[in-house]
Amino acid sequence: MNIIKLDATASTNAYLREMLTNCDLENFTTIVTENQFAGKGQRGTSWVSEAGSNLTFSVLMKSQPDNLQGVFDLNVMIALSVSSTLEKITNLPFFIKWPNDILSANKKISGILIENIIKAKGEIFSIVGIGINVNQQYFPEMSKASSLALLSGQQLDKEELLQALLAALKEGYDALQQGHAAALWEGYKAKLFRKDRISTFETPNGVRFNGIIREVTPYGKLVVETENQGELVFGLKEIQLLY
Repeated sequence: MNIIKLDATASTNAYLREMLTNCDLENFTTIVTENQFAGKGQRGTSWVSEAGSNLTFSVLMKSQPDNLQGVFDLNVMIALSVSSTLEKITNLPFFIKWPNDILSANKKISGILIENIIKAKGEIFSIVGIGINVNQQYFPEMSKASSLALLSGQQLDKEELLQALLAALKEGYDALQQGHAAALWEGYKAKLFRKDRISTFETPNGVRFNGIIREVTPYGKLVVETENQGELVFGLKEIQLLY
């Protein structure tokens, strides 16, 4: 496994994507930085990380799914691998907020951004960006964020955490290649944040409503049961869970 460590970069995803345009990279090439100063999150948001305190890295994963459903299988595997690894290391419970934010004690601990590059012969190069709040102590203007250190009460070794995460991701990747997506989906749904509980949602135009998360479709859409309209299906940019 090729691991490239940087003191600082704007975005590990952007760095890895630029490398892909210039050379043929081996699968699971990983970019790690101590200071990511222009990271991106879901929905076009930014990922802010205190330099030196946290873990920010990107991994190249090559695959050739049989259909579009297989694209979200990768998201399922990654979110489950990250949440399960953090549970093992901290002995704390973690949940997956659809589609792939990792929460504990209702606080965001990790964000995942997957960017897919589709090749001519159907192969997909996935750039998997993962940010984890590890030892950061203060989160000004980010009331919903916390860190592993704050939740566990102790500082963590970032290198050990990185190696554990990469091992879990490789194991999950191999499971997908061997056709074990169904088991990964079961684990993902079991950890889905606020599943089967009444929650408040908001649409892009500011309309709020109550509903219950019932399912995630094979293509990654969220199924919400509502009181008056039955079950509705939403894509990533069509709904936001408020908590």
